[in-house]
Amino acid sequence: MELTSNNLTFVIVTFNSRKVIYDCLNSLPKDFHKLIIENSSDEELKKELEQNYDKTEVVLSKNIGMGAGNNLGIIRSNTQYVYVLNPDVVLKHDTILNINNSISEIDNFAILSPVSDNPDYPNYRLNLNKSHNDSRSLIRDVEEIDGYSMIINKKFFINNIFFDEKFFMYLENVDLCLRTKKENGKIFIIMNSKIHHLGAQAVDEKYSEQIELSRNWHWMWSKFYFNKKHRGIFVSSFSGLTSLLGNLLKYSIYLLTFNKRRNIYRMRMSGVINALLGRQSWYRPEIN
Repeated sequence: MELTSNNLTFVIVTFNSRKVIYDCLNSLPKDFHKLIIENSSDEELKKELEQNYDKTEVVLSKNIGMGAGNNLGIIRSNTQYVYVLNPDVVLKHDTILNINNSISEIDNFAILSPVSDNPDYPNYRLNLNKSHNDSRSLIRDVEEIDGYSMIINKKFFINNIFFDEKFFMYLENVDLCLRTKKENGKIFIIMNSKIHHLGAQAVDEKYSEQIELSRNWHWMWSKFYFNKKHRGIFVSSFSGLTSLLGNLLKYSIYLLTFNKRRNIYRMRMSGVINALLGRQSWYRPEIN
């Protein structure tokens, strides 16, 4: 088995990502189908990308988040394998080739990925107890993979249950990997297959302040929801209340010193409070 244009689709969720999407698309094999879920109503971007890139389809959507956007692309794809990719990721010229050179050694997998070319920021969490994890091995069995690069085998996920759409942003990939492992699914990385991840640059810089506020809100909400889902209400409530008090203290200090960072801790408190009250992950950045 190998990954080909007949069995693999690239799914990329974007949100005002003009600055990075071109480099991403230029790095992908031209004969593979690309499905872009754009979380805006940017008709101009849709037209531009579809006209300039072969086998590229852009679906405009309301701002539904990473998990729901990925699910939309996965379900719309007609291939067994889907490569979920962030728009600020660039493949090397031999990324897919090196995966295919190693994939014959794998009996089956639920999720796999190349590795980041920055060793200081690995895109996986290793399981040191697995036999594949000899330091000389090109294939390693891991506990989880970062969501910016995931090749998903759709046949493993019965009833098309992929990402939990209650997560708008953050930890949806950790949740998916944890559920996969509980179902005895195999998650691998291919050590000689590389990608380059810019990191936190998927949205235009002019929206950076609003995006930063949104990230802090959703990080706190998602952390509470993840803990509640996998560790129970007591752990999530204790952790949430502890975070709330810590952020309240920092907010008060920055408020008294007229420091604009107070807005970050205000958003963090709001994320925790909404999660504690059982509200959905409703916050959206103010972007036109």
